[in-house]
Amino acid sequence: MAQGMTTMQTQTMPTIGGLPIPTARTLFNLAVGGAAGLIIWEVFARVLTKAVLGYPLEPAGLIDAIFQHQLGIGVNYWVREALHYAVGILGYPIAFYVISRLVPRWSLVLDAIVFVTFTAGVLFYASRFGFSAAHAAFWVFATLVIASRFVNPNKGLVDAISWGTFTWLNALGIMAPLGGLSFYLLGEGGQLSFMSCVGHIIYGAVAVLVFNRLEGKA
Repeated sequence: MAQGMTTMQTQTMPTIGGLPIPTARTLFNLAVGGAAGLIIWEVFARVLTKAVLGYPLEPAGLIDAIFQHQLGIGVNYWVREALHYAVGILGYPIAFYVISRLVPRWSLVLDAIVFVTFTAGVLFYASRFGFSAAHAAFWVFATLVIASRFVNPNKGLVDAISWGTFTWLNALGIMAPLGGLSFYLLGEGGQLSFMSCVGHIIYGAVAVLVFNRLEGKA
C-alpha cells in the first residue's frame, strides 16, 4: 500500500515549466533529512576533524572567502552560519529532489562528473608539482567509493552515496575555487579535502536515506 501511494505521489508530482516542485509535506521531509545529515556533519567537522587534523572543517569560512574573493567584502559570522545551515537543511535537499527527478540515471551521471573532475584535478597537480603519494591514495579512495555502486545491491544506498560525493564536488570543486582556493583543495595538501569528502558523503547519504524513509511512510 505504501509503495502504491509513493507511485501515485510521483505521478501527480507538481511541476512548474517541467521543473519538479516539492509539496509542503515533501519539503518538510527534505528539511528533516537535511537536518539529520547536518547534525552528524557538525560533529564530524567540528569535533572529529579537529581531533585528526588539529583544526575543524568550516563551511561558513568558505562562504566568507567567496564574498571576500569575488566582491571584496566580509560577511558577519552569524550570517555565514545562517547561510551554512540554510544550505545544509534546505538548499542541498531541494537540489537533490529536483535533480533526482529531472535527470535520467542521475546518480550515475553525478558519479561520472565527480570521478572525471577529481581525476583531472589530481593529474593536473601531479603534472605541475610532481607525484604526490597522498593525492594518489586519496584518488584511490574516491574511486573505490564511486566504483562501489557496481557491486552494491542496495540502489537506495548507491543513490545516497552518490549525492554525498556530489555535495563534496559542489563545496570544494566549485565553491572553493570561487573563494580563491585550489580545486578540491588539492593545492593545500589534500588532508582537509579528504576529511571534507568523508564528511560530505556521510551528510548527503544520511539526508537522502532519512528523506526517502519519511517519503515512503507518507
